[in-house]
Amino acid sequence: MGWQRMAARVFAALMVTHNGRLTAGELAEMLSVSPAAISGAVRYLEPLGLITRERVPGERRDSYRVVDDMWYASFLKQDRLLKLWVDTASEGIDVLGASTPAGQRLAEMRDFFAFFAEEMPLLFERWHARRIKAQHAEGVD
Repeated sequence: MGWQRMAARVFAALMVTHNGRLTAGELAEMLSVSPAAISGAVRYLEPLGLITRERVPGERRDSYRVVDDMWYASFLKQDRLLKLWVDTASEGIDVLGASTPAGQRLAEMRDFFAFFAEEMPLLFERWHARRIKAQHAEGVD
């Protein structure tokens, strides 16, 4: 994915904790880094939809936790990005012409991203069906 190193460390720390939740102070202590480093990593991870900030009732500090079903959510964002690439390539083809070498390259790009944009929802459905089946088999809801 090409993540920032500190973001990867914060994400890994949250993934391996028992409840998937830590405060910024706990993360800083665990990783032996400054709170500013944690803040930067969190600003990177939150928009990706992999972690979320929340305040536990009665607590004064925010904590960070991994998002439930994070892989599905992050790939949904990718789906929107794929559609953006399709639209952008299509606009480029309209401007440059489909028969030009650049237009042909853009058409290949458009077709590639359109294929994945079309197939990803089907993969998501299969993933959810498999996950639900596995959870029921394990007695987890």
